[in-house]
Amino acid sequence: MFGRLTWAAIPFDQPVVMIASGTVGFVIFCVLALVTVKGWWPYLWREWITSVDHKRIGVMYIGLALLMLVRGFSDAMLMRSQLALAAGHAQGYLPPEHYDQIFSAHGTIMIFFVAMPFVIGLMNFVLPLQLGVRDVAFPVLNSVGFWLSAAGVLLVNVSLVVGEFSRAGWLAYPPLSEIAYSPGVGVDYYLWSLQIAGLGTLLSGINLTTTILKLRAPGMGYRQMPIFCWTALASNLLIVAAFPILTATFAMLLLDRYCGFHFFTNDLGGNPMMYVNLIWCWGHPEVYILILPAFGVFSEVVATFSGKPLFGRRSMVMATMVICVLSFLVWLHHFFTMGAGADVNAFFGVMTMLIAVPTGVKVFNWLFTLYGGRIRFTVPVYWAIGFMVTFVIGGMTGVLMAIPPADFVLHNSLFLIAHFHNVIIGGVVFGVMAGITYWFPKAFGFTLNERLGKSVFWCWFIGFYLAFMPLYVLGLMGATRRMQHYSNMHWQPLMLVALAGAILILLGIALTGVQLAVSIRRRELNRDATGDPWNGRTLEWSTPSPPPAWNFSQLPPVGRADAFWAMKQQRGTAQDRKKRTYETIHIPRNNPTGFFLAFFAVLLGFSLIWRIWWGAGLGLLGLLVVCLMQAWRTDGEIEVPAEKVAAYERLHGLKESVV
Repeated sequence: MFGRLTWAAIPFDQPVVMIASGTVGFVIFCVLALVTVKGWWPYLWREWITSVDHKRIGVMYIGLALLMLVRGFSDAMLMRSQLALAAGHAQGYLPPEHYDQIFSAHGTIMIFFVAMPFVIGLMNFVLPLQLGVRDVAFPVLNSVGFWLSAAGVLLVNVSLVVGEFSRAGWLAYPPLSEIAYSPGVGVDYYLWSLQIAGLGTLLSGINLTTTILKLRAPGMGYRQMPIFCWTALASNLLIVAAFPILTATFAMLLLDRYCGFHFFTNDLGGNPMMYVNLIWCWGHPEVYILILPAFGVFSEVVATFSGKPLFGRRSMVMATMVICVLSFLVWLHHFFTMGAGADVNAFFGVMTMLIAVPTGVKVFNWLFTLYGGRIRFTVPVYWAIGFMVTFVIGGMTGVLMAIPPADFVLHNSLFLIAHFHNVIIGGVVFGVMAGITYWFPKAFGFTLNERLGKSVFWCWFIGFYLAFMPLYVLGLMGATRRMQHYSNMHWQPLMLVALAGAILILLGIALTGVQLAVSIRRRELNRDATGDPWNGRTLEWSTPSPPPAWNFSQLPPVGRADAFWAMKQQRGTAQDRKKRTYETIHIPRNNPTGFFLAFFAVLLGFSLIWRIWWGAGLGLLGLLVVCLMQAWRTDGEIEVPAEKVAAYERLHGLKESVV
């Protein structure tokens, strides 16, 4: 009746796992008890769970990413501490099979469930406000995308308690991920959680692409769009183009595992290298899916806090779109050792070096924007400067690895691990932290504590260099990735330095929680009454903080880039104060479709993982019923009367004016 699910699936014999899962379970129980005792369920259901407001969905994405950052970083601490101890005759405290699950889960969680929700959350929150519109193109689809991502998160974490996670690495290369070498449920957890979350990401990409292309303020052409909108457009175009490749690749691997197909085995004409090619056809664009929105954040931060327009705006847009195209022409540099031949390797090596050119253009644009400006050294500027230093180092090591002979030596070493984290932490994480700090007052109406924010930055910045610079050296010394133990005692001092760096980053994560708590407690001291605490340049700063559900009482006409900056220069004339007329606004009604789809998606995924076929049937039926109910809904909008809009404007002050 329950397929392969038995009591043996719960790892009672592994104390580390049981203590971790017990702690997580206790925390969840306490949270649920608190919400129940306080009577917060109606509020949460009405304002968050069923909300289709892009701002709330963006905040939920970021909250989910922060939660999973703690989960994923706990795996990183386990790996760093294991490698600091497991030298020579000492074996450490993690058995090999558990260590394999940890590094597989760490990579999966950090890319799919931390980095992706971070950047999609920022884009969800900011894009409609910067575009001067009231919501995304498909509000219900936006909610569905988020809840499917949350369903993937739940399945990944269930594997901590029931069964096991994949031991095949974060990209699950065959033949290790095939049924012959991974007969358990670990790879199935990996595949189904990412299929469900990947569908949510694809829906979000379609939604945000449509929003940028079809919904913009009156007069806002492509030349007037903020740079963040351009980088978000490039990122979402890549999502739409690349994620179907991932979905199809995982579908073929699932057919191998469940139905005895041979797409990626040597039997009956299959080829494991076809999987590697396909996964990196998605995988390298994925790097730019993550980093391009961060580039947009830094562009907004640098322009705002230097008090001048972004230098070389047109070249910045061109560089963004060139990266978007070239990102599909470099995937093979991840496996120069495949044996494709010198000509193929040379082509992809040259393309990899070429894609560094538009990235270099961006760095020089940011530097020239800062040059001659009156820079305010706020926390977002700290993250931006730290990014420029760190990301350039990561880029140089990437160009080094684009040389096939060098890559033959380094491709499976800790040098590669250091390079990858150099780009992702120095680029994506620093960008997300800058973006959260920058737009936090717009979301919640008060700024974050500056002193604690700078402490968080220094912990991340110094901790990163301590944690990953030693890995470059260890890679050159011959230390390989994915190792659970090493016999060369000369490596241990550098492993200890790397552990110290990880502990410092952990302190930075803890201080982020302290910063949030202190900022919330002292929010009246840092209240943003103007809606424009940074003297911003783009349209989101023309709205109150936080914005109303309809964003703009009247859609602002736009005639140039940095539209809100132009508004502020023209303010103060009699024309700006002329009487306005307000109209009834239609906003989307709350909708539980996304939540119910996620519920049945989890039931379907869990049942397929454990071969509980009746449960899979119920899950599939539930998904079909919810979709049909949504298709027949006719009450999709509510009206906000003109009188209510006018009263809101009188209460919060009128900041929008004609450009």
